[in-house]
Amino acid sequence: MQKKKPIWKDILFYLFVCIFVGIIVLPFFWQFMTSIKPLSEISAIPAKWIPSSVHGQFYVNVFEKHPFAKYLLNSFIVATTTTVLSILIGASAAYALARLRFKGKKIMLMAILSISMFPTIATLSPIYLLLKQLKLLNKYAGLVIPYITFALPLAIWLLTNFFAQLPKGFEEAASIDGCSRARIFFQIMLPLIKPAIFSVGLIVFINAWNEYIYALTFMTDDMMRTVPVGIALFPSNYELPWGDMAAASVVVTVPLIILVLIFQRKIIAGLTTGGVKE
Repeated sequence: MQKKKPIWKDILFYLFVCIFVGIIVLPFFWQFMTSIKPLSEISAIPAKWIPSSVHGQFYVNVFEKHPFAKYLLNSFIVATTTTVLSILIGASAAYALARLRFKGKKIMLMAILSISMFPTIATLSPIYLLLKQLKLLNKYAGLVIPYITFALPLAIWLLTNFFAQLPKGFEEAASIDGCSRARIFFQIMLPLIKPAIFSVGLIVFINAWNEYIYALTFMTDDMMRTVPVGIALFPSNYELPWGDMAAASVVVTVPLIILVLIFQRKIIAGLTTGGVKE
């Protein structure tokens, strides 16, 4: 007979999960509470977790005092374009690396992955000079191109493992039926790795959405700034608008949370399938 698991182990497990989730959720909860507090309670001592009354003025200020809608649009365009191009280019390269046999393939994969290990600050000056020569500063392409450069290694590395695990019988059967290599790739192979594409795409999107240093350096025009830079520049010489910044951070974070909740099953499937060999 199977030995019954002690109940205290279950209690410790769920207690640990509750503490872990609480630590993760606590900063966002504090930001949300700050965004709906009256101005007089934001810097109150001792700090109040729950406001005495709910106010939405900070959310109004975010869009009235700043071009925040434009910041959101800029971030969405840059992050979406980066994600789509990274997936298309990365999947094509990953498929070739997974299926073609040539000398030095492992070395190439390691070289591709090593590109993402360069610190951002070390590449800032040369990329800035290059974009200046190409007249891409204060343009969407000026952010998309560097973002793709650092997103591609991760996409290629992860997707190569997924393609390598797919049986070659699918491609052989399709070739016998007269399918071209391009048709096999787009109509057969890509649908088979949808969970991986969702996982990689979400990682790339969040990284591009949250990136700060490149956006601060390459986008000096206020109407071309992205959300992280826009929020960071809310403070002035004489004012530190904690309420506005808290409201803006909530507005920025909620769409990402919704996105993860909608695609959570595919994301989990993508993250777990890649580590299992048939």
